[in-house]
Order: sequence, then C-alpha cells, then structure tokens
Amino acid sequence: MFFLHLWRWSQETKRLYMVIQQCTQLPMLNICLQFTAHRQVAQPWMDNLRQTCNQVDTIERHMKYLRCLQHIEELSAAVQQCLMTSSIQEAIKAVDSMAVLDCGLNQSGCSHLQNFLRETLCFWHKIIKDRLASDFEKILAQLHWPIISPPTQSPIPAANYQEISSQLELLVTQLLALQTSALASCQGLPSTQLVSSATCLLQAPPLCLPIQIMLLPLRRRFKYHFYGNRQTNSLSKPEWYLTQVLMWMGNNSAFMEEKIQPILDRAEASFSARVELCRGLLSLVQEKVASDASRLLYDDVLFCHLVEEVLQFEKELRSNHLYPAVLPGLLHLLLEDAVLQKWLTVEKKMAVEKMDAMLSAEGAWSSQYKDISDMDELKAPDCAETFMTLLQVITERYRALPCPSAQLKFLELQRELVDDFRIRLTQVMKEESRCPLGVRYCAILNAVNYISTILGDWADNVFFLQLQQAAVSHGEEMVLRGQGTMEVGRLASLEGSLFDGLLALLDRLKGDMLGRLLEWTMREITEKAKPYCQDRWLSLPSQHDQSTMTLSSTACPMMLCVRDRLLNLHNVLSLSLFQLAWQGLAERLDNFLYQNVILCNHFSDGGAAQLQFDMTRNLFPLFGHYCKRPENFFKHVKEACLILCLNVGSAILLRTLLNESEEEMRDWTGAGDPSPEAALNELGVYCLAPCDVLILLSLRTSWPGQ
Repeated sequence: MFFLHLWRWSQETKRLYMVIQQCTQLPMLNICLQFTAHRQVAQPWMDNLRQTCNQVDTIERHMKYLRCLQHIEELSAAVQQCLMTSSIQEAIKAVDSMAVLDCGLNQSGCSHLQNFLRETLCFWHKIIKDRLASDFEKILAQLHWPIISPPTQSPIPAANYQEISSQLELLVTQLLALQTSALASCQGLPSTQLVSSATCLLQAPPLCLPIQIMLLPLRRRFKYHFYGNRQTNSLSKPEWYLTQVLMWMGNNSAFMEEKIQPILDRAEASFSARVELCRGLLSLVQEKVASDASRLLYDDVLFCHLVEEVLQFEKELRSNHLYPAVLPGLLHLLLEDAVLQKWLTVEKKMAVEKMDAMLSAEGAWSSQYKDISDMDELKAPDCAETFMTLLQVITERYRALPCPSAQLKFLELQRELVDDFRIRLTQVMKEESRCPLGVRYCAILNAVNYISTILGDWADNVFFLQLQQAAVSHGEEMVLRGQGTMEVGRLASLEGSLFDGLLALLDRLKGDMLGRLLEWTMREITEKAKPYCQDRWLSLPSQHDQSTMTLSSTACPMMLCVRDRLLNLHNVLSLSLFQLAWQGLAERLDNFLYQNVILCNHFSDGGAAQLQFDMTRNLFPLFGHYCKRPENFFKHVKEACLILCLNVGSAILLRTLLNESEEEMRDWTGAGDPSPEAALNELGVYCLAPCDVLILLSLRTSWPGQ
C-alpha cells in the first residue's frame, strides 16, 4: 500500500511539471488557477503519504526499542554466563556496557526501559560486588585487617604471602573497575551515606569500593560501642568515640600506605588510600556528632564540652593525620543555624560570667608579673590580662571555621565583650575618681591601655585583616553597621580596621583618666609651690655675693613633691603611659611656673640667677632620668631664664631692637638689620614671641640708672 501511494504521488508530480511547462506562455492568472486546482487534487495523496511516513517512524522506533531490550537481555545473559564460569573481569566489562547504554538513554523518553536497565544493572552489580567483597574480606582477614590496637611486634609474613598479595591486587583492581559513575546510585553500601546534604558544605565523591568494604568491620565496631544502651555511648563523653576513631586512623595508616596505595598507583587511581580511610572513618563521626549536637542544645555544659572536643579532634585530624583542608571534617557540623546560634549564646554567657568573676577577684587589680621588671612593661592588672586571654581563646576556637560569615559573628561577639568590659572599667573608675593618684585608679588606666594595645596589634594581624576583607566583600551588616561610606572605603583599602570604633572609645577613656590624674598631681604640686611663687626675687643677693648656689628653701617642698610623684607614677603606670604622664606633667609644670612664678614677679640679677639655678640644676634633672634633654619640655621656663639672665648690654640691645620693631611695624631685614625673630633665635629663643620677651625684659630690675 505504501509503494502504491508513493507511485501515485510521483505520477501526479510529473503531471504537474508537464502542465507548468505547457503553460509557460499563458498569462499568470491561468497558471495560478491551474496550480491551485492541481494542489487540491494532490492534497489527499499528500496527507496519506504523511500518515504513512509517521507509521513507518513509529514502527522504526518500536524496532529500536525491541533491539535495545534484546541487547539488555543479551548483556544480562553474558554477565550470568561469565559469573557461572567465574570470569569476573568479563562480567565487569558487560556491566560497563550496560552502564554506557544507561548513559545513552538519559536523554530519551523511555523511562520504563531505563528503569528496567537500571534495575538489571543494580542487580548484577550487587551480585558481582557481593562475590568480590566475600573474597576480599577473606584476603583481608589473612592480612590481619583491621588493626584495632597498635601492634606490639611486626607480624610474621605468611608462607603464601606472594599469592595473597597477588589476589589482593586482583580484587582491588576488579572492585575499582566495578565502580563507575553510572553505578554510584546502585552501590547500596551504608558507608557511602556520610551525612545529610543539609549538613555538608562540600559534596565529596563516594568512597571507592575497596575502602567501603574495608570499613565494614570498623563500622560494625563503632555502631556496637557508641550507639544503643552501651555504657560507652555517653553524651557526656564524646572524646571516647572521637579518640577511638583517631586511633583507628593512626593504627591502619601504615597498612593503607604499604599494602593498598601501591595497588591504587598501578591502577592509576587519583586518590590516596590513607585519605580515603580517614574519609570513611570520618563519616562515622559526622553522623554521631550531628546526632549528639541536636540532643545537647539545651545542656550548656555538655554542649560546650562537645564543641571543645570537636575542635580538638579537628586540630589533630589536620595536623597529625594530614587530612586535606579541601575535604570537610567536623567543623561544618557546628555551622548549622541552631548549633551555631547556641555556640554564640553559650560563648557570650560564659564570657560574661568570667568577666564578673575576674573583676570581683581579690587580686583583680594587681599584676601577676609585678615582681619581674623586664616582663611588666605594660603593668596590666590580672583582670585585664585574663580578659584578653579569654578573647584570645575565643579567637583560637573559631579561627579554624571554614565559613567567614560564621567567623565574623564571633568577631562581633568579641567586640561586644570588649565594649562591655570598657563600660565596667568606666564604672569602677568613677568609683575611684575621688583618688586618682591611688593604686587602683592607675591599675584601671593600665587595663585600658593594655586592651587598647592588644587590639591595635590585632588590627594588623593577618587573620583579622582577612576577616576585614571578607566583611567588606560580603557586605556583612552586623559587622559594618554604623560605618559610613568613607569608613567602609577605609576598611576596604586596609587604612582602617574593624577595631577602630573600640580603639577610639578606649583612647578617649584613657585620655580622660590621664588628664584627671595629671590634674590632681598638678593640684598637689601647686599647693606645695605657693611659697616659691611668693618668694622675694627682687631682693635676692647677686650671684657674685654668694660663695655657692643652693636650691631655694621655698622650692624644696615643690621639688620633693615632683620627685615623689614621678617615682610613684613610674612605679604604677605602664611604660607607654608613664611617657605620656611625665611629658604631660612637664608641659603643665612649665606653664604653671611661667605664669605663676616668672610673670608674677620682678627679678634682680640674683633672683634671675637663683631661678635659673633652681630650674636647670634641680627641676630639669628630676625629668632627666626619663629623657636625655629634659629642658626641651620646659621651653617657656628655659627661654624665660635665658632672657632674665642676659647681661645688661645684650638686654639693652635686645630691648631696643624689639621696641623699635614694635613701633615701626616694618621688616628690619629689608633695612639691613636683623629681624626680631632672627635676633631671638641667635640667643636660643624659639618658643617665646617678641612681645613676650619685652614683658620678660620689663621684669628685670637691673637696668642702668635704676
């Protein structure tokens, strides 16, 4: 029938062609009419032909379907025949052919055929695997696998060791050949079930079949001891199963490297036998930890213990057993939302409790290194040092987490704790502010400086710089909140740090406390200096009338007070704070002496010489213990003494120069004479202005004619 329709259609086509040739000379309208009439006659034949072609396509697909089904049955029969004749390698090749066929059917719509093929594939795969696994387990038993405890002596090789080694290599090679990507879903061994996909950060490939089989006895032991009602299955003792797994890794690593790895190398496998063993054992621990963690969310003590043990296990796994960093360990289990939130909550709770304890301890404000001078430069009180140690321990706990977002949550917790501790220090400081010169007040100041110093070091630490970059690149709101566009830009360019806000608050507190300390010190010194301010500088005898110069009797209380305060501050303040303190005290003392002693009195030659002696031979040396040129910190007093002690001729010339300069208000350099500033610089006066020098000259009484 098909060929009849085809013949008729060809005849009609020839007829149409002849009609077109005959009508080439006819008008276009006639041609169109004839073509339309012919198409109407030929349309039924075209429809019949299309239907027939569709039927042929359907029959052809059915034939292919049947041929594919027949091929599957032939492959299945071939596998069966190979197994009956113990031709395992040929059976594996037939199974591989099934796997290739299965891949080819992935894009087809033959779901039933593909399901049948996969069921057949899994059926024969399981039979071959079970047969190989049985033989493999027998060989492993002869090689004393698994090694549960460290061997006390080297095992004696069996008489048929070479034969066993050959069988071992053959079985491992056949198992590797059996494991293909298309069979991964059919393996059916529970050891490939690591943990739920929700808990895995990285989707690791399935374990190779030989390692899966080798892990079966260890899995049975693990399930027996650490599940069910066994005493070894204790929520309070996670270290039992964690330590056991680490021991199994260590005890069996030599076997894997000596017996299995050479076979894998010859088979051109791209993985390490030791790492595969660790992966398989790790899957046992992952299941157990995931189960225990969810049960301990309401027990803070046991939860903390579990976290500590997991962190220790991870550390030993990476360092002692050289487990690759690209493969997940146990830390990703702690990143589950509920577990991570619980960890943060417990971390904060315990930190706050420790802060309360450390601040209320008996020796909270004394340094544990106070008797060791070379170790006590910062003079940090015990509470501050304990607090920063607490923060450092928190850092070490979350440093190894594989997720920067989780690390930034812990960093934000640390910043909250630092701010909380700063507030507590401020509260204690306010209680001690009635006596800023006391030991506790200075200890609080040392604590603030110590925390600020450590945070400054952290700001330059590589780990925190990496977290800073992660916060900027991921736009972490929690860490960057309150930061303007300019501040975020400074963080991105590493000009700023994540601790800048805290450092600013700590520096402000340190500045306020140091200012109050110096204010009280100056108040005491000022009180002692009152007699010195009221001394009769005008009537003191000339230096030539005295055999030796001695310190003014009225200056002794002030000098003793300055000396005692400097010694006290040196003993109770850290080195960096003491530098700021004595320099600030020198600045304040310089202004006080200049304003209240020098500018408030008139000086004879003897009075000026006495003042200079008191300052240069007594006051300045008190600060000379802490710097090489203490006079540079008393610029007003030093230069005032220099002006007051000028010989009469130089003083007259200087006064004339300054008066004329003040009256004429013009540039003396242009007139050929030195400017007032140049003249003062020649005398060593750089700080005082010409008007100030005129005032000082007016305080001299030893002028000619007076």
